[in-house]
Amino acid sequence: MVRVKRGIISMKRRRNILRQVKGYRFGRSKKERQAKEAIAHAGVHAFAHRRKKKGEFRRLFTVRINAATRALGISYSKFIDALHKKNIELDRKILSQIANQNPEVFEKIVKEATK
Repeated sequence: MVRVKRGIISMKRRRNILRQVKGYRFGRSKKERQAKEAIAHAGVHAFAHRRKKKGEFRRLFTVRINAATRALGISYSKFIDALHKKNIELDRKILSQIANQNPEVFEKIVKEATK
């Protein structure tokens, strides 16, 4: 009978796992069990933090808009309320970019909303 050498698939799996944890510290980068656990935890955190990042950016946009509107003598909440009442549909991301890069255009938007 022909001799069958095994372990090709298991070695491939092990190599892939250890490739994913390259740069991790201590046993997590060298031992298969610890590496698997590290990958699982990293995946959980990555998923949660992708969701969290959206809220963090929204808070950043709010702060930027608030700073720009305060300089023009109106509060953030009153500005957003005025936008809704005038049906001006610009989201917070765009408003914060305009406030940051084009203050004169933002001033026009504020005046249009608060007329």
